Amino acid sequence: MARTSHGPLTGLRILEIGHFIAAPFATRLLADLGAEVIKVEPPSGDPVRQWGKQLNGASPWWSLHGRNKKSITLNLKHPKAIEIVLQLAACSDALVENFRPGHLGKLGLSEDALRKARQDLVIARITGFGQDGPYRNRAAFGVIGEAMGGLRHLTNHPPGSSDLPPVRVGVSIGDSVAGLYAAFGLMAALWQRDRTSGDGVGRTLDVALTDSVLSLMEGMLPEYGVLGEVRQPTGSRIVTAAPSSAYPTKDGKWLLIAANSDPLFARLAQLMGKSELARDPRYIGNRERVANTEALDEIISSWTLQMTAADGDRLLSEEDIPCTQVYTAVECAADPQYRQRGMVREIEDPRLGTVLHPGIVPHIPENPGTVRWPGSAIGAHTEEILEQLIGMGGADIDTLRQEGVIS
Repeated sequence: MARTSHGPLTGLRILEIGHFIAAPFATRLLADLGAEVIKVEPPSGDPVRQWGKQLNGASPWWSLHGRNKKSITLNLKHPKAIEIVLQLAACSDALVENFRPGHLGKLGLSEDALRKARQDLVIARITGFGQDGPYRNRAAFGVIGEAMGGLRHLTNHPPGSSDLPPVRVGVSIGDSVAGLYAAFGLMAALWQRDRTSGDGVGRTLDVALTDSVLSLMEGMLPEYGVLGEVRQPTGSRIVTAAPSSAYPTKDGKWLLIAANSDPLFARLAQLMGKSELARDPRYIGNRERVANTEALDEIISSWTLQMTAADGDRLLSEEDIPCTQVYTAVECAADPQYRQRGMVREIEDPRLGTVLHPGIVPHIPENPGTVRWPGSAIGAHTEEILEQLIGMGGADIDTLRQEGVIS
C-alpha cells in the first residue's frame, strides 16, 4: 500500500532537541511540508508552552509552534535518556538543536557520539554566535542577533525624531530567520548527501543568530565599505524611493502607499486632484522626490486624512497603485486573499477549540503540506515513539517512567 503523502518531505525523519524559537521554528517548517519531526522535550516541556496568553492552561501560540510534531519527554540528565536519543538519531535523517556550543556534548550527545549512531546524520546547530569565534560562549537570544546584526538600529524613527529606544520588529525575527536558514541548509545538506555526491557522509550546519540577521541587511555593509556611509533608520519611509510610507487616515488607521515610479506617482497625483505635482520640478523623477520627501508626504497625508483607510485602499487599488491598510490580527484573519489561499486556517485543537493558524509556506500545489495536528500535550507521543521506533514493550516503558527517564 502506498504511503500517504503529507507533502514533499513525507518520509523524512527529523529529530529536534530544541527549545524556545529558532530550532523549533526550523522543524515546524519541515513538518508542515510532510517531514516526521520528533521533538525531545524535558518533563516540564518547551518553555514556549508557557508563553503568551493561556486558555484552559494551554497556549494558542503553542498550538501553532508545535504543530505536526511528535513530542517525547526525556530527562537528558539520565544516561538511559541519552541512549534513547542515540537510538532515535540512528533512525533519523537529521537532527536540529539550538543549545550553546558544547552543551549536548557534556550530556553525552557529542558529534562523535551522534555520528557513531548514524554516520550520515545531518546535524543543524543553531546558536547565538556560531560554533567558533571569540563570542561563541556568550549567551544570546534572537534580540541579541537583531541588535548585533544591525537590524535594531534600522528599525527606528529617523535620528533626532525620538529619544525612545530603537524599536523591536514585533516578532522574534532573529530566531525565525535563523530557523529559516537552518531548514534551508539542512535540505541542501541532505541533497548533497543523497542526490548529488551520494557519498553517505553526514554534514554539520553552523547557523548563528547574528550571522542570519546580518545577511539580511541589504546594502548596509557594501555602502559602508565603499562609501564610508552608515545607513540610518528612516521610520516608515524607504530612503531610496518616494513616495513610499504609511499615511494617516481619518479613522485613526494607517494606509501604506508605494507610488515610487513616475507612472505611479502621476496616477497618485491625478487621484488626489493635484495632477500638477507630476510636472513640479521638485517631484519629477525619483531622486527629486526623495530629496523632497517631507513636503511630499505632508501633501499625501492631508489627502489620506480625508478618508477612512478602507476607502483609501479601494480608491488606490482601482488606480492600480500599490497600497494596503496596515493590518492587525483582525484584518489578517478576515482578509479574503489569505482565506482563499489557505493562509488563515481554522484548526481544531482539543484543548482550545477552533484556533486560527497561518497556512503553509511555500505552497506547492502538486503536493501541498498539511496541518495534521496542532501542538500536542507534553510527551503525547512518548509511548508511540518508544514502541514503534525503538521496539520497547510496555513493561520497559513503565520502568523508564518509574526511574524518571520519561514522564
